[in-house]
Amino acid sequence: MTDDTDGSRILTPEVRRPKSGAERQRAYRQRERQKRQIALAPPVLLEGVPVASAVTPNVTATPVTPVTVTPVAVTPITPVTVTPVAPVTLPVTLPFTANVTDVTEQCREVTVWRPVSSYGLMAAALALAGVGLTMNGWFGRTLGSTDLAGWLFLAIGIASDLAALFIPPAAVRLWHSRQRATATVAWLVWSMTFVFAVTSGIGFASVNIAEVTLARASRVTPAVTMAHDALRDAVASRNRECANGVGRFCREREQAVTDRQRALDAALSAVEHTADPQSDAAVKVLTWLTAGTIKLQADGFALLRLMLLALLPQIGGILLMIGRAR
Repeated sequence: MTDDTDGSRILTPEVRRPKSGAERQRAYRQRERQKRQIALAPPVLLEGVPVASAVTPNVTATPVTPVTVTPVAVTPITPVTVTPVAPVTLPVTLPFTANVTDVTEQCREVTVWRPVSSYGLMAAALALAGVGLTMNGWFGRTLGSTDLAGWLFLAIGIASDLAALFIPPAAVRLWHSRQRATATVAWLVWSMTFVFAVTSGIGFASVNIAEVTLARASRVTPAVTMAHDALRDAVASRNRECANGVGRFCREREQAVTDRQRALDAALSAVEHTADPQSDAAVKVLTWLTAGTIKLQADGFALLRLMLLALLPQIGGILLMIGRAR
């Protein structure tokens, strides 16, 4: 007997009486018959089906003692409510103050690609700086009355040029880093060194231009030689005619000497003009372009050229500042 109340089956052994001899014989024959049936039956077994139930359908089921299963009471779990914890903000003092603008500028300096023009400007700045150092050092060396004084003037010229070269980029960096007072002082120092460097450049340029112009003006040309010879002959003739007194021929010889002197002065003036052909050519070109509106003298153009020659070698620091700018 089975009890399917909880869906389970429990088999318990049953106490039986001993079998008689006839019953044992009958059981023996039944077992032999089952063995023969198993041997003759095809070996087909269904998966999950017991062999005894498939072969021996006439086997008597063993009675089962009913078992009562007592259900266990399950205590329900009480839900736990979790209270959210509010975030705690702790004040933290950093040992340093970071300037976001400075960090951004430094990152931009590292990552931004420099154009070719920046490298060209920096190369031009270094070239002009080298020229300025040489000019001011040479001119300062010539101002010394002794060797020691000359070397001291040389050191002052080189130091002033180096300061005029490197102060502008440093002043711009200080200005961007909010150090306005230091940047202002740097620009004032640069102004002094710039003026000193320009004056030294003016001295260098004026000395060299004057020497070259004088050397060109003192050249002896065929026109000057002929004017000298004519003047010498006129003076000799006047001396002969005027030796016995002043007369009509003596006055004529005096006039001839004056004319020959004028011709010599004209020849010398022509040589002096050719000593500086750039000034004459520039004045003529400017007069032609302005249709005579602007009339510049040769001396004015010579002064302009002198200022440019002294000023340009000193702007290396400005070019370096522009080349490093973004």
